Amino acid sequence: MKGYLVNTKYEVVIGLEVHVQLTTATKIFCGCSTRFGNAPNSQTCPVCLGLPGALPVLNREVVEMAIRTGLATNCAIAPRSIFARKNYFYPDLPKGYQISQFELPVCEHGHLNIETEQGEKRIGITRIHMEEDAGKLLHSDLGEGSLVDLNRACTPLLEVVSEPDMRSADEAISYLKKLHQIVVYLGVCDGNLEEGSFRCDANVSIRPWGQKEFGTRAELKNINSFRFIKQAIEYEVERQAEVIEDGGKVVQETRLFDANTGLTRSMRGKEEAHDYRYFPDPDQVPLVISPEWIERVRQDLPELPEAKFERFVREYGIPRYDAEVLTADQAMAGYFDACVKLHGDGKTCSNWVMGEVQRRLNDEGISIVASPVSPELLVGMLKRIDDNTISGKIAKTVFDEMWKSGKTADTIIEEQGLKQVTDTGAIESIIDEIIAANPGQVEEYRGGKEKVFGFFVGQVMKASKGKASPAAVNELLKVKLQ
Repeated sequence: MKGYLVNTKYEVVIGLEVHVQLTTATKIFCGCSTRFGNAPNSQTCPVCLGLPGALPVLNREVVEMAIRTGLATNCAIAPRSIFARKNYFYPDLPKGYQISQFELPVCEHGHLNIETEQGEKRIGITRIHMEEDAGKLLHSDLGEGSLVDLNRACTPLLEVVSEPDMRSADEAISYLKKLHQIVVYLGVCDGNLEEGSFRCDANVSIRPWGQKEFGTRAELKNINSFRFIKQAIEYEVERQAEVIEDGGKVVQETRLFDANTGLTRSMRGKEEAHDYRYFPDPDQVPLVISPEWIERVRQDLPELPEAKFERFVREYGIPRYDAEVLTADQAMAGYFDACVKLHGDGKTCSNWVMGEVQRRLNDEGISIVASPVSPELLVGMLKRIDDNTISGKIAKTVFDEMWKSGKTADTIIEEQGLKQVTDTGAIESIIDEIIAANPGQVEEYRGGKEKVFGFFVGQVMKASKGKASPAAVNELLKVKLQ
């Protein structure tokens, strides 16, 4: 099936359900730790094991994080919401049901705006609700059975359910990255896809162009990277189109994505809400959120990515592309912000942060928080460029040494004798020697070959070991070569 057939004959419809694991120290209904990576089944208690007589108690911080997320995604916060029991059997679900929210979720009717080739597009958010996670099955090679680790059981999640507003895999990824960026900025999620802190189910269907009714959808489960989500959606769209073109019918089901083959395969028939037999949880009283609580959380919200992006463009005068790159990561945005406040010139700072700083981070595979060159060290070097102590070229040598040693630019310049030569007499002497040694090039330049000028600049800089002021070199050469 060629992609053009999907684009010309069928419209793609995508809705996403994103599970956001919260950064609370303890679980949603008990005091067990949520720390990742501890010994299996070492973080459990009667509550998260579902033992008889154990009563769950709601973690207030989970509610606080739900409100933060709802406000940041333009949702209405429900003054009253309730918890429900979602009943299904699976070996990693110790109680035989999951405490979740169904009819009255904590947040509803929100949206996020994404950028598409056609411009800005609004993606609706149907609801955000709180729920507990299940455990984790470990498929061992030691025998036919599987092992279960219940450390993750009862870990707090927010499920963010979008409207079916996305029409391509690219739009889905834009929405996911926007949501991921927001929850990390808020501090409610560490955003680690590999550890399952941010995982996505995609509901994918197609319909003939012009048809109002949705097609039959397939749900793609628990995909843990943006690249794989894109691949899974694109493959599933093609698969459904082939089924229809071959005279078949798409069936409603849950499918798994195989990252090794790039294919999706059937897992089970997709359940409907009534299959879970939702009913109010008798152990949980209704949750009441006062307007005062909502307002207090609103006042404590950090500057969110969109607002930071607009401020960088407006106040620092940097291009929108630079602002987009710099605000993609919260720590990088903070680093850049600190640099500009110390230095004053936004474009100079963005050039260095997106250039040399990012290059070294990529080379060493580390994040900006681990950078050995702090904003203070970087700006100390930029000021030496500004006052002509060093040239831009020499600055790269200074930067590399700062990265290795952690020393200040002033110390490195002094120790290595890197101070720029601005003495015009000394530069003139070098230029005179080079002109005398290269009469042929002098004649070519005076004959109209202006590109030869670069040869002379290079020779002067080489003779001065890069220390001559480039501005002075250019100015004096123009006079000497007339």
